[in-house]
Amino acid sequence: MTTDAAERHPLAYLLAVRGTKAEAYLLRVADQHQRMGYGQMAYRKEKASRWIAGVYAPSYHSQLAMAALEGIGPEEIHAHGWPGWLLLALPDHTLFTLPWTTTGAVHALEITGGPVDRRKFLITTSVTLGATVAQWSAAAPAGAAPTAGRHIGSDVPNHFEQRLDSLRRLDDTVGSGDVYDAARAELRLITATLKSASFDEGVERRLFGAAAEASRSAGWTAYDSGKIAAAERHYSTALRAAASADDPVIGANTLAFWAIQHYSTGNPRGAVDLIEAALSQAPRTGSARLTSMLHARACRAHAHAGDTRAADRSANAALDAYENVSPIEDDLPCVYWYNLGETHQLIGSSALNLGNPKRAIAHFLEASTATSQEAYNAAAFPRGHSIYLARLAEAHLSLGDVDAAVATAHDAVDRMGGVTSARGTHTLEDLRKKLARRRGIPAVADFLDYTDTE
Repeated sequence: MTTDAAERHPLAYLLAVRGTKAEAYLLRVADQHQRMGYGQMAYRKEKASRWIAGVYAPSYHSQLAMAALEGIGPEEIHAHGWPGWLLLALPDHTLFTLPWTTTGAVHALEITGGPVDRRKFLITTSVTLGATVAQWSAAAPAGAAPTAGRHIGSDVPNHFEQRLDSLRRLDDTVGSGDVYDAARAELRLITATLKSASFDEGVERRLFGAAAEASRSAGWTAYDSGKIAAAERHYSTALRAAASADDPVIGANTLAFWAIQHYSTGNPRGAVDLIEAALSQAPRTGSARLTSMLHARACRAHAHAGDTRAADRSANAALDAYENVSPIEDDLPCVYWYNLGETHQLIGSSALNLGNPKRAIAHFLEASTATSQEAYNAAAFPRGHSIYLARLAEAHLSLGDVDAAVATAHDAVDRMGGVTSARGTHTLEDLRKKLARRRGIPAVADFLDYTDTE
């Protein structure tokens, strides 16, 4: 487990929220352990550090004592596993215990449409992700629609769908901060409609689909703005609403975006599980383009996990699936951004993660030299292009071509100008750290001075 991920472990967060030191908390657990007749338990702070780092899990009796201390029943230990059950002691647990019904989906939509949570705590573990995906796969779609309230027809979901399509495209150029607020406003409006109006089953499912897309959009823009905890809740809620909508496209697309967050924040195995669940639904979507995108995301997750063979298999699967794509104007609206150039950018990024900068550069260059329709559209996606350029600069640096690295880094900074993105800023900061090791080279020193924000 990486340091970044360990800091977001449920136990670490629980201690931080309560302002309690590990040794003091373990002393309380040890006292409870003895009261329950399980004997003495060591309570040195190193024990908690090892639990948080994933070196090993607490013994079953230690977990029982901890659960009793938190007022959580022993059955939850079996239901959620370690450290999943510990989420029940945290404020965000409600979303993961709601029933997978239309009522549960509406309740989740109400929760995620509420006040902004700016805490950077990753509220889902691999165990929780697995349970969420399993429940999504088995959930029943919306059935009997409500009859009370003003009756609405298909024109209402039509309007929501059009507005959400515009939000997807605005995020590309305006940036995530403002679009996040707009997506949450859409989510509240759709939720209010679901609660107050009456409609037939077809309209109800489309409303849930719109709610799912609004929550997915909020999740992505929250993550891109650095709001990790909010993003997790939005993705979980989007999956619930997609289940009520019986919409495999929105469900698979949500899982793909959720996977980005997990492989980027130290949980690539969890990301692989999310993508595999999405791929299980890919045949229902009827889109080779969406299927290719999912394989490309699987490639990224495997690369972050350091699994070269699995990453290569997924890269080949992405390219193979892309051979059967429909014209982009006839394809699903949610994959308007994905073409062959994007495929090569993702595969190139994976090669860089796996320590193969030469192969990474080949794919990055292939992304821009494809035919005009299939080349990566740098002008339309300035934030994404800036991130890919930063990765290209890193690849050049790894091969010792400092001049090319600096020139590309300057281009990356220029492209990012004006588009808000915590993710993009982090990528550029990481590149600056790598270049800082070559500060003795004048061109590098000039770039570092040019981009110094302090």
